Amino acid sequence: MSGRYQAYPEYKDSGVEWLGKIPNNWMFADLRRGIKLLTDFEANGSFAEVKNNVNLDTEEKYAWYLRATDLENNRLGIVEGNRTCDRNAYNYLSKTKLFGGEFLVAKRGEIGKIYVVPELPSKTTLAPNLYLIRLNEHLNSKFVYYWYSSSYGNPELILADKSTTIGALYKDDVKSCKILFPNINDQEKIVNFLDHETAKIDTLIEKQQQLIKLLKEKRQAVISHAVTKGLNPNVKMKDSGIEWLGEVPEHWKVKPLKCVCNLIDGDRSSVYPNESELVDDGIPFVSSKNIVNYKLTKNNLNYITEQKFAKLSRGKLVAGDLVITVRGTIGHVGIFDPVIIGCETGFINAQMMIIRPSKGLTDYIQLVSESSLWQSQLEVLAYGSTVKQLSNEVLGNISIAIPSFDELSNFVNDVKKCCEKIEHLIFRAQSAVELLQERRTALISAAVTGKIDVRNFKATGD
Repeated sequence: MSGRYQAYPEYKDSGVEWLGKIPNNWMFADLRRGIKLLTDFEANGSFAEVKNNVNLDTEEKYAWYLRATDLENNRLGIVEGNRTCDRNAYNYLSKTKLFGGEFLVAKRGEIGKIYVVPELPSKTTLAPNLYLIRLNEHLNSKFVYYWYSSSYGNPELILADKSTTIGALYKDDVKSCKILFPNINDQEKIVNFLDHETAKIDTLIEKQQQLIKLLKEKRQAVISHAVTKGLNPNVKMKDSGIEWLGEVPEHWKVKPLKCVCNLIDGDRSSVYPNESELVDDGIPFVSSKNIVNYKLTKNNLNYITEQKFAKLSRGKLVAGDLVITVRGTIGHVGIFDPVIIGCETGFINAQMMIIRPSKGLTDYIQLVSESSLWQSQLEVLAYGSTVKQLSNEVLGNISIAIPSFDELSNFVNDVKKCCEKIEHLIFRAQSAVELLQERRTALISAAVTGKIDVRNFKATGD
């Protein structure tokens, strides 16, 4: 970083170990001290008070009512809200009217997430789950955004109340957050530099993410074709008798999943583990968060005691079992591998089901579950208007085409080899994204802490 950009002429000790030296004439303070950095935290009252006084179910769409869920993810600016309020509600919410340039901090949900309000095309006011911070003339809102997006500012902002399950960021927590800043003119120059340079990095990141998306779609297409049409383009085909499956190789068998697998629900009785019974080590208690990219992993794995496990009647895993999500995000499947999980058995939570395939079918059914046809059929057959769910009966009646037992092993290996090439390209693109994101953070951190002097930066036509 320093090889491309020059340093400031003079530095001084910040007096803070994690910050180190800062340029002369820069200030380091918290948001409630120093030179009145903060005018105030605007608030319309508690959530209950606002709810009782705001009419959101009205035909008079007078103003936008912005919530945390409407905010754009990880970018400067916001998206237009999808809720509106009438004139009376807008006037009641007068303290949080938005005009552009304000600084927002999420106090619940994604605690500490930050946003800058751009110029707004229409009247907008704010929901009570966000802090609205109106900065005075000494601070540029985009500079503040970049500071709290850096590796220096962000840890100071993520402060949550650990005593509640929801968690909350309190007003005093935000006011005590530290900020380093130069004069307002230099802040604007730093912002111009970062806007220009991060936009270029963001474009590269977006291109890599698009490539990853296309590669994942290609991988799924390869699998989808393989598990319905086979790998031999010259093989004789037959009608499967199932509209969405179409023609399949003549020698393949088409069977409902329940004919080649046992489908096992978990124990949902009174002995089902509650949160207070989770322990740091013991028998794995598997949930949907442990299925990542079609693999069952140890990431964020919970545990129950052996004594608790012994009281449970069903939902117990053995090597080679497939675990499928059946509530909410449905149809994600992972193989239970004792070597990866670190235990010979485990127990599934209430949002999962065990698929126990006949001998030799585990890897093949895992491939089938990664096909687009599998997911689309589950989406069609799942029940529940608000939260999608799969029952044992629905899942068992899904039909799949199965190669002959003699060709099964080679077939799976050949499909995996085709996918490995694509997965390698995906890995390279994901690594590129990580490097670009690291560079973006490093560049922001260097600029907002004065490690590099960008005041003379001029954008070129690159």
